[in-house]
Amino acid sequence: MSTSWGPDFEEVVRGFLPFLDEGEPLTAETDLRDAGLDSLGTVELLGKLEAQYDVRFADEALSPETFTTPGTLWAAVARLSETQAH
Repeated sequence: MSTSWGPDFEEVVRGFLPFLDEGEPLTAETDLRDAGLDSLGTVELLGKLEAQYDVRFADEALSPETFTTPGTLWAAVARLSETQAH
């Protein structure tokens, strides 16, 4: 899976990953929990992404699976951006 997100997404997500070293790449398969994303961070990250991309995560997108990897999270953000554009 390729990383098709922009630098803004990566910057926001990296801010919630204390175990990911600065020089370590953030890939679509990076395990967000292993990189330090905890439950409070998940809620804060959710709020930042909603503000950044002007989307609203619906209940079905608020699953642990959505926040498993940057790839699954970006897919949810992209899908919401597309469906909520109008």
